[in-house]
Amino acid sequence: MEDAQVWIEKGIDFIMVFGPKIIGAILIYIIGSWVIKKLVGVARKGMTKQEYDESLKKFLLSLVKWALTIFLIITVISTLGVETTSFAAVIAAAGLAIGLALQGSLSNFAGGVLLIIFKPYKIGDLVEAQGVLGNVKEIEIFTTKLITPQNKLAIIPNGAMANGNIINYTAEGKMRVDTTVGVSYDSDLQKTKDALLAMLVANPKVLKDPAPSVNVSELADSSVNLAVRPYCKPEDYWDVYFATIEGTKKALDSAGIEIPYPHEVQINK
Repeated sequence: MEDAQVWIEKGIDFIMVFGPKIIGAILIYIIGSWVIKKLVGVARKGMTKQEYDESLKKFLLSLVKWALTIFLIITVISTLGVETTSFAAVIAAAGLAIGLALQGSLSNFAGGVLLIIFKPYKIGDLVEAQGVLGNVKEIEIFTTKLITPQNKLAIIPNGAMANGNIINYTAEGKMRVDTTVGVSYDSDLQKTKDALLAMLVANPKVLKDPAPSVNVSELADSSVNLAVRPYCKPEDYWDVYFATIEGTKKALDSAGIEIPYPHEVQINK
């Protein structure tokens, strides 16, 4: 009976000491789990409203959930009176080791997140980045895929994309096609400009606004160079470019305007 009385007293002491801690830990876990669920739901709605990429949304929501859950578990353990300093140090060290091992991948991931959030380009845009010109085929978490004018697939790490210069030719909805043609110094400039402008206006893929222009750009050694500048939609760029080159030759031939070419003079002694 005396032994039973001792054990009962010890049990009562244990309950008096640890009971409130255990109850508090249980309450913290239940309330914390509810709060995490609500926070993840709010984050999901916000990402859906901002039209985040589906794969990025799932990854970020999972990351947020696990980070909050780990914090909750540490809080619960601390409430029970367990020393969590060493536990937190181990987690920090593991995180540092993983971060160093995946430094390049994490850089590309961070770049992908920035690109998807700030959207400097979207699928289908014609962009120039990292020395590559092409239409955006896919924007993934770690890479961006471009289709070049030669129909080649270019895969560029998102870390480089996010940290480098990006020229988006599609963003404004129109592009200027830059070409230059040289005519003889004997040519009538007004007649030349009228012939070239008529050729540009006749092309249905050349935009009326902004209007195409033809201007003298240089007085070269053997020719007067004119800048021929039509505008078009980004998807029509190459059609307009090649049509302008061919149309320029035909228009000048029809108007009897000479396109000079290099001459070589040989002097015999």
